This record gives sequence, structure tokens and C-alpha cells, in this order.
Amino acid sequence: MTPTLLVDADACPVKDECIRVAERYGVAVLFVANQGFRLPREPHIQQMIVGGGFDEADDKVAELAEPGKVVVTSDILLADRCLKAGAAVLGSNGKPFTDDMIGTAIATRAIMNDLRGSGDQTTKGAPPFLKEDRSRFLQALDLAVSKAARP
Repeated sequence: MTPTLLVDADACPVKDECIRVAERYGVAVLFVANQGFRLPREPHIQQMIVGGGFDEADDKVAELAEPGKVVVTSDILLADRCLKAGAAVLGSNGKPFTDDMIGTAIATRAIMNDLRGSGDQTTKGAPPFLKEDRSRFLQALDLAVSKAARP
């Protein structure tokens, strides 16, 4: 089974890295987004534009997720759906989502949403995306694709 990269492409900071790894392993990569963007014209690089409705891109990625697929997303709830479908899931910061940690990540997300909703000013958004994050992502994606490619 040839693994495929499925990328939740809206606001994804590691599109180029996904293309590099896909080329290295000779696998297809599908970028799913609400709006189009420029990609190299290669047969193994595809883009799927879905409607702009709430979670349409997430719904499409989750629908396509299955064993042998590697999903790239920073969305914790989408990561959970893809894990349940049997896909490997990697955050854009290079940290894998796993069955062992996803429940805690969902609970933490809910707590942070509640704090922000109550007007708590001590909570911050996501940290800035650093050069180290990009490097960690590239290494983790390489490992995830090579692992998925093994029979």
C-alpha cells in the first residue's frame, strides 16, 4: 500500500516540506483547502478545493483518512477523527498525534477555549512558528511516511 499525504492546507505553514517528503518517497500529496493557492504542476501533487462552509475541509480530510495515509493538521479535533479512521497524524510543529495523547489534547483545548470565552487575558494563542518547528516537522514527516510505506 502506497501511503498518501493528506494536508489540511488552510493556514498550513509546512506545504513545501510536505511536497519535498512526498517527492522523496514517491507518494501522492493532496492539499485540501477552502481556497486555492499555487502548487508545483506535478502529477503526484494535487489540490482539492472544497466549499467555504464551516469544517468542510476538515470533513473532507477526515473522510479520506484511513490506514496508510499520513494526515498533516494542527486541528486537534480533526486529528482525533483521523486517528479513529486509522491514519497516522502529524501536527505542523512536528509532534505526532497519538491515541495515547489525543484525549488530553482535546481536554486541554476545551479548557483553553473556556478560559478565552470567559475573558481570561492570560491565555495566548499558538506560539510563533519557528525554524526549529519546521526542522522537527520535516524529520517527523519523513519518519511517518517511511513507516507508513513499510508493508
